[in-house]
Amino acid sequence: MCGIVGYVGEQPALDVVMQGLRRLEYRGYDSAGVAVLDPGTHALNVARKAGKLANLDAELAETELPGSLGIGHTRWATHGAPTDRNAHPHRDCSGAVAVVHNGTLENFAELRDGLTERGHHLASDTDTEAVAHLIEERYDAAGTGADLAAAVRAVAKELDGSFVLVVAHRDQPDLVVGARRNLPLVIGLGDGENFLASDVTAFIAYTREARAVDQDQVVELRREGVRVTDLDGNEVAGDTYHVDWDTAAAEKAGYEYFMLKEIEEQPEAVAETIGGRLGRDGRLRLDELAISDEDIRGFHQVVIVACGSSYHSGLVGKYAIERWTRLPTQVEIASEFRYRDPVVGRDTLVIAISQSGETADTLEALRHARQQGAWVMAVTNTVGSSIARESDAVFYTRSGPEIAVASTKAVMTQLAAVYLVGLHLAQVRGTRDGDEVRSHYADLAAIPDLIAETLTRMDPMRKVAREISAAERVLFLGRHVGYPMALEGALKLKELAYVSAEGFPAGEIKHGPIALIEQGTPVVVLATRHALAPKLVTNVQEIKARGARTIVIATDGDESATPYADDLIRIPDTKSLLSPLLTLVPMQVFSAEFAMARGLDVDQPRNLAKSVTVE
Repeated sequence: MCGIVGYVGEQPALDVVMQGLRRLEYRGYDSAGVAVLDPGTHALNVARKAGKLANLDAELAETELPGSLGIGHTRWATHGAPTDRNAHPHRDCSGAVAVVHNGTLENFAELRDGLTERGHHLASDTDTEAVAHLIEERYDAAGTGADLAAAVRAVAKELDGSFVLVVAHRDQPDLVVGARRNLPLVIGLGDGENFLASDVTAFIAYTREARAVDQDQVVELRREGVRVTDLDGNEVAGDTYHVDWDTAAAEKAGYEYFMLKEIEEQPEAVAETIGGRLGRDGRLRLDELAISDEDIRGFHQVVIVACGSSYHSGLVGKYAIERWTRLPTQVEIASEFRYRDPVVGRDTLVIAISQSGETADTLEALRHARQQGAWVMAVTNTVGSSIARESDAVFYTRSGPEIAVASTKAVMTQLAAVYLVGLHLAQVRGTRDGDEVRSHYADLAAIPDLIAETLTRMDPMRKVAREISAAERVLFLGRHVGYPMALEGALKLKELAYVSAEGFPAGEIKHGPIALIEQGTPVVVLATRHALAPKLVTNVQEIKARGARTIVIATDGDESATPYADDLIRIPDTKSLLSPLLTLVPMQVFSAEFAMARGLDVDQPRNLAKSVTVE
């Protein structure tokens, strides 16, 4: 995800900001930029370039940006393509205000329209630029001695969605202002200098004293001190903390492994993926999906192609799309798709799911589908990837970079994406009315908090994983949407711990796999609340009677499987169709802890690569 750095102090701001941006590169980005206040001319000088920081370095080599106050940004494109003009920082009409922004503004279209009507000229395609012009209006309205923090507070109240804002003004040579809602912002407390950043990795080389910024708070950052207020201007207290790890671990933000960090980032990643998708008119808006409503209404079938964990997200998508749209939906392993002469055509929507957007098997599958005349939609995390470029439409998952080989937050956001695609198809085709679409979207919007809650409950799962880490076979069982998550749990354990692990539909256990059960065989059962739960409880009884150690993942308040659970893991309740967004978490935690107990590297499992770019 995007990275933000703000600085005011005695050092050359450009050096501090650029070093901070380099430390935030792990978050993923497709453009970068800086703004530095020149103390001589009082100009806010801006440099920004699409692509990696090396491109910005080349741009900066041609110019000087003196000054000890600066802000910087690495951007992961959401509104507007990753181009120079869409890179941050963005300025107002006069160039007095510079803004960097993480997040998505749900009401940006309305805000831009109002600004245009009032005579502002917006030069980019981003939602962020609207904020710069709004601050311009609020600041100028206050007259001489204007209060930049008050202007930011006023604008923040007008914004719908998730954001971190960091703002500089040419008339305020000792002030950087930050604000946050839903996304992280942290203060670095130095001696004669202070910092703002997306996380402490950006300033860990300068200070280990930090303070988190809470929801809907505004920070006034000066070299001699920091003031934090709520949106009404009331000063609020906060606790500082000492960061007890050094720059060597900065890229992992203090976690032992990237995978552990990425598991914890999932609430934010899902919030980014689903945020800003509901318009003022109450209709779901997926602006990236450049397929007309008329063509969508002409679809007679959906085919999903993917590999590995992405395939499992596609299996969940099948349940949602068929239920909401009544369109027959197939899910194909991409490497097999084109070799069986599939029957697809202009009445077919093919959804190609790939975290990297470069998966060779999936790329070849979508090319075959297009040759047959089918429409192709990409679900990917990588802007400008081959799969994105070669598809008719693209849904970006906004999960940010995923460094660990075994997918966690990428597959989690793919699940969120396929739910949204299913809802969008249902809305356009009229198989679900507006109230139903809004209700389902509201259920999805509640999921990030439920994922966060689930993460706080994982100590029992870690304990079980350590206890059984010597096992050489583990089975996973689920029914309905629990079955794809059983497959995903088994894949994670194979990837990380090199254990023979298999996932089954629970109803199939008696058709052969039950022969694998012997005394003490660990079996993970996804027993969340759904219509098939009574049948699944019977399956649990069957394996329990044959000596299995049953590790049961159950919904809060559901006691149906409790008598048959050797180990019980509770997760919050949600709609049964959305339960994979929660059951995925204990699958990930279990596999990572299991592997670490065996002394294995969970970030770089043997024989595996992050992206498979050959068939």
